[in-house]
Amino acid sequence: MVLTEINTKESYIKGFQALSDSLRIEVLELLSSRELCVCELTEILDIPQSKLSFHLKTLREANLVNTRQQGKWTYYSLNLPNMVALEQYLSQFRRSIVSIPSRICTD
Repeated sequence: MVLTEINTKESYIKGFQALSDSLRIEVLELLSSRELCVCELTEILDIPQSKLSFHLKTLREANLVNTRQQGKWTYYSLNLPNMVALEQYLSQFRRSIVSIPSRICTD
């Protein structure tokens, strides 16, 4: 199970890079409702396990999913604290934009 918390610039970068692929976004959307095993994900997404494994590894390395081994299957679930950390990181920019006065450029 992945429990590493996102709190460094490098971990934010890994997290956002992991979110830059449409298949990984689909995986996260599926995991938002429940834990799924690799076999279920390959069936739902209709992709080979080898392709899915690459994307799941990327999500694991970015600490965006948790894993649980049961027998020969690995089950995946969202690592919600780290998803929230990414959201909070982005929200600081929204807050700073509100506090930055508009500048009018005249050329």
